[in-house]
Amino acid sequence: MTPAPLSVENLTFKYRTRPELAIEDVSFELKQGELLLIAGSSGCGKTTLARCINGLIPRSYRGERSGKVLLYGKDVNDMEIPEMAQIVGTLLQDPERQIVASNVFNEIAFGPENLGLPRDEIIARVDQAMKRLNLEYLRERETFNLSGGEKQKVALAGVLTMNPSILLLDEPLASLDPASAHEALQVFRSLADEGKTVILVEHRVEDALEIKPDRLLYMEAGKIKYLGGIEKLPKEIDHTQVKLPAPWVVQRVKGLDKVEETARSHKSVERGEPLVVFEDVDFRYGEDYPLILQNVNLTINRGDLIAVLGPNGAGKSTLVKHAIGLLKPTRGRVLVEGKDTREMSVAQIAKVLGYVFQSPTHMLYAPTVTEELEFGPKNLGFAPDDIKVSVKESLSTVNLTGFDEYPPLGLSFGQQKRTTIAAVLAMRSKIMIMDEPTAGQDFANYTKFMDALCNTSNGAHSILTANFASTLFITHDIDLAVTYANRILLFGDKHIVADGKPEDVLKDADMLLKYRVRPTSLLSLNLELLSKTGEFLPAESLTKFVS
Repeated sequence: MTPAPLSVENLTFKYRTRPELAIEDVSFELKQGELLLIAGSSGCGKTTLARCINGLIPRSYRGERSGKVLLYGKDVNDMEIPEMAQIVGTLLQDPERQIVASNVFNEIAFGPENLGLPRDEIIARVDQAMKRLNLEYLRERETFNLSGGEKQKVALAGVLTMNPSILLLDEPLASLDPASAHEALQVFRSLADEGKTVILVEHRVEDALEIKPDRLLYMEAGKIKYLGGIEKLPKEIDHTQVKLPAPWVVQRVKGLDKVEETARSHKSVERGEPLVVFEDVDFRYGEDYPLILQNVNLTINRGDLIAVLGPNGAGKSTLVKHAIGLLKPTRGRVLVEGKDTREMSVAQIAKVLGYVFQSPTHMLYAPTVTEELEFGPKNLGFAPDDIKVSVKESLSTVNLTGFDEYPPLGLSFGQQKRTTIAAVLAMRSKIMIMDEPTAGQDFANYTKFMDALCNTSNGAHSILTANFASTLFITHDIDLAVTYANRILLFGDKHIVADGKPEDVLKDADMLLKYRVRPTSLLSLNLELLSKTGEFLPAESLTKFVS
């Protein structure tokens, strides 16, 4: 009898740098051609489990391990890395950690080249992976000029060229626009149907459900809470911890006989004076490069809660990097509180605008979380007592209290992302700009810090509400825009193609699909009930309007 592709037996692991168990007594088995969805809150052990399966534990991450992980009956501890790499293909949460080559073709060819395959076969594999993921247009591009979503797709193509029998995908949708996520999921389903074993670790549960995973493994605090089918919402899954389809949430809340009220005070904030102004802005990286921004005009006012939507590679991150002075316009100008960014240092702008990068590894450097959070306020000249208050309240807001002395790079990707958000919160800038704030985040964590940032009464923190005049977030999570924004910018074709209230911009399904934004069940339910509600609401609050 042929052994199963993957068997996990009584697996327990504790990191050397952490006091608690990361996973405890985890056991399951996967068959060939099975697609398993693994879900759970940030830090619940999903990534640790993945590291045990692909051999990064114990090779790259040290700690105490018991139990077994078997690939086709062979213990991963007894396998060499090249042997494992041909069986388990891993896509990491953060593509920045996976990309090694300077150009796209070389990056995708890197794995097969290291296997010593003939050149003709390498080229054939690269061409096949690019075609499968619609990446031909990136073939000659430099990797450092790619958007986060494009890097994610290139990293996935590199995994596919290795032709592994087990695919281990850790948050593969985190940086992808909704249409790209949909396309990637179809690829995962087809790979499973072709006989590959696919492990999909994902917070975007609603998206993943589209492709009908064979089973769901749901984790809490390092343990398996549920393992089985998902034709309907399993009672073991807490709808406040994982973002689920809106109809499932409504059904669950109705069953509890308790409709949760969610304050929406932030939606009707009075708009005030202009804080950031873009005037006829064009931008390109050099004379030989195409325009990335063209004729962009935008005013960010006090009281704005702006969600920026649009396809991967459209220039959304480039847009906000102009606001914080990291990039200067090729034509036109950007004004921050009336001053041209060309005449301001990045440090001066940082007093007005705090920026959370898409990739946390671009921001984290300090040995402890506390030192990471203290760095900005110290450089801005905060008094020591004010720094302590900022650090404490910022950690509380992102649910990292108790992680003060942990090394940031030893945390999970989701916890690293929240550390970067806390680091910017602690600086008390007037405007908070976040690039993909929910990447790697579970529903409960991002709801807490978004409530605080958007000044709802159930999540407000005095330090934050006293300082933030406006918040802007780039996101591929349309539900985040539905729930928190009072203004939507749809970005595409190098400029802003729509700017207005969520109810106005998000009702145009044809325009959304043109710019690779796919409507969700929450958006559909909000549009259906808008005449009753008068505004967009989270799923729990819609329950009382559903007959």
